[in-house]
Amino acid sequence: MNENTKSIFVAIVGRPNVGKSSLLNRLVGEKVAIVTAKPQTTRNRITGIVTKGPVQYVFMDTPGIHPPHNKLGQRMAKTAQTSVAEGDAVLMLFEPFGEFTQTETEMIAGLKAGKVPAIAVVNKADTAADKEALAPKVQALQALNTFESVEVASAQTGQGCEELFAKLANHAVEGPHYFSQDDYTDLPEKQLVAEIIREKLLLHMQQEIPHGTAVEIERFKEREDKPIVEIDATIFCEKKSHKGMIIGKGGQMLKTIASEARVDIEELLGTKVHLQCWVKIKSDWRDNDYLLNSFGFAK
Repeated sequence: MNENTKSIFVAIVGRPNVGKSSLLNRLVGEKVAIVTAKPQTTRNRITGIVTKGPVQYVFMDTPGIHPPHNKLGQRMAKTAQTSVAEGDAVLMLFEPFGEFTQTETEMIAGLKAGKVPAIAVVNKADTAADKEALAPKVQALQALNTFESVEVASAQTGQGCEELFAKLANHAVEGPHYFSQDDYTDLPEKQLVAEIIREKLLLHMQQEIPHGTAVEIERFKEREDKPIVEIDATIFCEKKSHKGMIIGKGGQMLKTIASEARVDIEELLGTKVHLQCWVKIKSDWRDNDYLLNSFGFAK
């Protein structure tokens, strides 16, 4: 073991749709977290791992901070809070324009009262006409006297992302690495597969339907006679009408979702995949502790 090794756990937080998952994927260099234009895409804590020489960075992508409306929302909020408390540092992402939301203001106050070093990241810099256009948000964040520094970045283009490693390395803790050199996530393959399927749901379905869906992998088996992984997945939704829309006319929508998911799953696993998807109704699952536990949402 190298006695000079260090590790740092970093919580990535911010309002929904600010680009947390995109930044995680950019920093890791792999697609660890699903990304869509819809808010609240991330529900659980997604971990991405990067090892650069003696320093290992463990990034924790968290659900977007927002007022919870059900037990699922409460668990999502708690996941974000726990990640901040357990981290060695925090990256808090902000939109390049606009005022701070109430939830952002509350989290900023929490960071100021806490002891975890925090760095503000003005994301989506590529959407600004020039650097001067970002100055008001940068200055507003600096005036808070909460953040160690205020950085400008774009998860989309990579601008300013590599520089974040040097900022974070100052807070790395001496000790052995928690993961191997080649690891890029600690998520089990079954959870990654479920997330890929849910991503396709988010991309294809109307606004109100995706957040009422959950995906559970019922079977994940490698064939012994040929290099194929057989996967059975169940998509749970809340209404009979939603089930019909997910399946689509003649089953076409479900076929599209499954087909696109299969391509990404094969790339993830590096082998052929036989994927079957079913749709079932669970009307109260977002307020049902048993189902939330079954679907893997942290308490």
